[in-house]
Amino acid sequence: MTMKTFVRSSTMMKKAIFLSLSLFIFMQAESCAPLRETDSAVSPKAQCLPDFPDKDNWYGGDGAYSIALDKERTLWLFGDTFVASEQGRKDRIGMDVVMGTTMAISTCEENGQFQIKYFLKEKNGKFLSSFGENEWLWPQDPFIVNQVLYVPLLVVKAMLDLSEPLNFKIVRHKFARIKNYTLPDPNQWIVDYIDLKEAIPPGIEAFATTSVVFQNYVYFYPLYTTVKKTGKTSGNILVRVPFGKFDDPANFMEYLNKSGKWEKGFAPSRAMIVLPAGVSELSVRYHGDENKWIAVYMSSIITGNQLLYQSANKLEGPWSKPVVLIATIPEVDPQSPRYDKNNFCYAGKEHIGFAHQGNLVVTYVCNSAENFQKKNNFIRRNLFLYRPVVKTIRY
Repeated sequence: MTMKTFVRSSTMMKKAIFLSLSLFIFMQAESCAPLRETDSAVSPKAQCLPDFPDKDNWYGGDGAYSIALDKERTLWLFGDTFVASEQGRKDRIGMDVVMGTTMAISTCEENGQFQIKYFLKEKNGKFLSSFGENEWLWPQDPFIVNQVLYVPLLVVKAMLDLSEPLNFKIVRHKFARIKNYTLPDPNQWIVDYIDLKEAIPPGIEAFATTSVVFQNYVYFYPLYTTVKKTGKTSGNILVRVPFGKFDDPANFMEYLNKSGKWEKGFAPSRAMIVLPAGVSELSVRYHGDENKWIAVYMSSIITGNQLLYQSANKLEGPWSKPVVLIATIPEVDPQSPRYDKNNFCYAGKEHIGFAHQGNLVVTYVCNSAENFQKKNNFIRRNLFLYRPVVKTIRY
């Protein structure tokens, strides 16, 4: 399969996964007044705000999960990434794409300026995924337990016997385990893998959509989809694994059931849909000033046209009704110069390490469903597309 076919497959899969319809969310969020966007409310010099310039051979990627490695460094994880050895490119025409995961590390200078360095992996003059040279691995929400960094990964497989756009699927989940992440260069990290093949039951399309370390457990909000005669239902359930059990998580995973109790072993008929969002990327983070957990995600309606949030006193919920953080996404707004009919947006999440004065710092990514085999398509002509968009929102 050619690189262009893989890129086409990647785009269509993201559209299929991230844009599953959820009428419930739409009806709830539509009536909520949007919160105010405050890009200029806080001086960039007073607040270190993320930024993702084209440099170090990096020209755009999606995902944008982040985690603080220590007091100075933040790790960023991106999915399929445009790469080129030429500096100062004004478009992506003819540019290669790394299928998988790339990494960057950011710091904040004393004057509040955000600095980021991309660490692309290179071998024999070709850029490669940071994880799994022989596999197609997308990153999910990383976490640190007992001074070990875990990077959850989706294993993607192309299915050549199926016609587009269904010629690929998520076949497994893995954890990349990294113990020497204190080294400044991620390409020097030693990585081994925990295969979750026996741990993840059918129906879970994305396991670590977000990861939360809390009270001796790591909590996950898997995207679960079930198909019945009455139709297809998608939502995010809640799973937890105790510290020290990641070498054999299958025997220790606990699922929240509809009675609000934790039980071992996944029973689809008893699993509680904690968040009906039905998304494969989101964030759940604790805000001590509000004494609440806040979930941030992109609406899965149509093209990802709104960024939403919900709050709860406990990870188990109950969660509030969705509230609109950003009511209009320019890339999917026909009135915007950034609009194209093939655009769709996803990967909404919060980056709490950059929160300041009651504001949420969030990102989302917009992609294109246009045929990648076209050499002059929209995403290759326009560098503003397919990169994290950063917004500061007062909530």
